[in-house]
Amino acid sequence: MNDILEAISPALSGPATCVSKVELRVSCKNLLDRDTLNKSDPSVILLVQTNGQWTELDRTEVIKSNLHPVFGKVFCVDYYFEEVQKLRFEVYDIHGTHSIGTRDDDFLGGMECTLIVAQKKMTKGLLLKYGKYAGKSTITVHAEEISGNNGYIELAFSAKKLDDKDLFSKSDPFLEIYKINDDGSEQLVHRTEMIKNNLNPVWEPFKVSLISLCSCDEDRKLKCLVWDYDSRGKHDYIGEFYTNFREMQKFSGGNKVTWDCVNPKYKQKKRNYKNSGVVILRDLKLHRVYSFLDYIMGGMQIHFTVAIDFTASNGDPRNSCSLHYINPYQPNEYLKALIAVGEICQDYDSDKRFSALGFGARIPPNYEVSHDFAINFNPEDDECEEIQGVVEAYQNCLPKIQLYGPTNVAPIITRLSKLAAGDGNIKDASRYHILLILTDGVVTDMADTREAIVRGSYQPLSIIIVGVGNADFTDMQILDGDDGVLRSPKGEPVLRDIVQFVPFREFKTASPAALAKCVLAEVPKQVMEYYSHKAIAPMSPTLDISTPILSPLATTPTE
Repeated sequence: MNDILEAISPALSGPATCVSKVELRVSCKNLLDRDTLNKSDPSVILLVQTNGQWTELDRTEVIKSNLHPVFGKVFCVDYYFEEVQKLRFEVYDIHGTHSIGTRDDDFLGGMECTLIVAQKKMTKGLLLKYGKYAGKSTITVHAEEISGNNGYIELAFSAKKLDDKDLFSKSDPFLEIYKINDDGSEQLVHRTEMIKNNLNPVWEPFKVSLISLCSCDEDRKLKCLVWDYDSRGKHDYIGEFYTNFREMQKFSGGNKVTWDCVNPKYKQKKRNYKNSGVVILRDLKLHRVYSFLDYIMGGMQIHFTVAIDFTASNGDPRNSCSLHYINPYQPNEYLKALIAVGEICQDYDSDKRFSALGFGARIPPNYEVSHDFAINFNPEDDECEEIQGVVEAYQNCLPKIQLYGPTNVAPIITRLSKLAAGDGNIKDASRYHILLILTDGVVTDMADTREAIVRGSYQPLSIIIVGVGNADFTDMQILDGDDGVLRSPKGEPVLRDIVQFVPFREFKTASPAALAKCVLAEVPKQVMEYYSHKAIAPMSPTLDISTPILSPLATTPTE
């Protein structure tokens, strides 16, 4: 029996599109024990089905020797009302340091589900291959929406004089925070890292949304437990305490909030028992999470730049077979992609002036190869009036240049990154850049391009690459971080995913709106990620934090 996931596929349909986030938290019970000497070491992988193909979205941590794991990892997915997409949770017993998906891993079961307006919590039996149940194994998923009016807090804890649970060394403590739900059940909010051999640990700061911490209820009870870590999964209990977000907010400046970490059994048996240590809230920062529309309504402008491939592989523009051939009755693929995307972007730019660049051609007057030139041949002002001005500049440019090569896009990405960096130094959300690259082949300067994208990921910049023609664009997928984290040649990861690649041929028979919807789908998220990382609010004030409506999780059985 399968369930269907509804409405988590990226979508953008004009300027009114609203993107929500949904947090999914996972726990399991009664997992199969695949190990001979120890219990299974489970981890959960989350997959999304797109166009009939399953793609990994994220995965949890590995919990050692535990058949009833409660995972600290939070899956964060985009929620869209108008589209349907399946999710699948797969549980594996991880062997050693191998990653999920290798043949050394034991499959413990899977489950498919749907996200619709119904309930916030779902428990389902895990299924093995061919639909057979994995014994009494179950998986529970909690779903909570993170709305545009939600906020998050950054917390930092430490402890002093914790009980020593180890015989030949000191305790290896970690802290867990649970939210007490309305039905009395406990839901893991966060699990800190373990601090080895230390009775006075200082744990790393962490961020958590207000909806996850307390359902935006300042008085909701929170249960906090301190454990001594054991590599076999048999952690030793040190103590616990209860608090709420209202009490946490007493933290200010040098006034730290402290709690006695109490072991109830010790308190009952020992007459002079005081505590098993003290836990300290050493920092609290409250942040507002703003939506894409918050920034747009606050006056943020989107500056649109198009970069066009003029390499020889496009064919002679005078030949009707050329990708650059100007047909008076029908626009070529370059123009179709340019107009479809540009007409959406121009609604977000008040002056409606767009930079139009070219690469891969010999240009006048000396006809030297350039990988970064203004197609209006005015290096002092490469902007054109509205999208129609870009179209005219493109058409006027073709007879004056010689198509050449190679396909190097790093120079233009670097240029836009530097331009965006100048705007990034302005400490307000006034300007964001979108670079549309139209190319007929795989870039030849892949290493430099990866480096330029990593640098650009730190700036207010998004990059859209549309592959024109029938070339094999398989290698271009590496630039789109959907299937993994893009890294520079030296191994440095992007700060955030800023690239979206789409082959135009997949939209040949579709409407221009369909192409624009696909290529611009990730821009709202990228805008929010950039300004959130910079802790920059919209330029004009928006509503205060309020309790959002929670998106619930439910299943719809099918035959």
